[in-house]
Amino acid sequence: MLITIARFSFPYEAHIAKSRLASEGIPAYVVDEHTISMQWLYSNALGGVRLQVPKDFEVIAQEILNVELEATLVEQQGWDGNICPKCGSRETEYYQFGKRMAFLVFIGIEFPLFPTSDGIICKKCGSKNKI
Repeated sequence: MLITIARFSFPYEAHIAKSRLASEGIPAYVVDEHTISMQWLYSNALGGVRLQVPKDFEVIAQEILNVELEATLVEQQGWDGNICPKCGSRETEYYQFGKRMAFLVFIGIEFPLFPTSDGIICKKCGSKNKI
């Protein structure tokens, strides 16, 4: 019996997690990736792309996925991310401006016409800034 241990918005995120588990010898399966790939707007409605493991591996798989590797990666590779211009924090992540409007236009006329732009969102202060 397979148990869903994680859900992701995009298939590539699920495959990264699956690779982490495979490197530890844990069998894992990505479910609904093709449905989401064909129509990414359904991702949230369907519960995202699911990562499943056999019931016997559920606890150890969740422990592996919960280990934060960012500090180790920064130590090995260095940090080349964006700094928040408002508070100076390094705790930022990618953010896409205009994505909601693109979704609404797509629902209305079934074609995404609204332009999007790249930015960052600060995890510390919550500010959103275009890059």
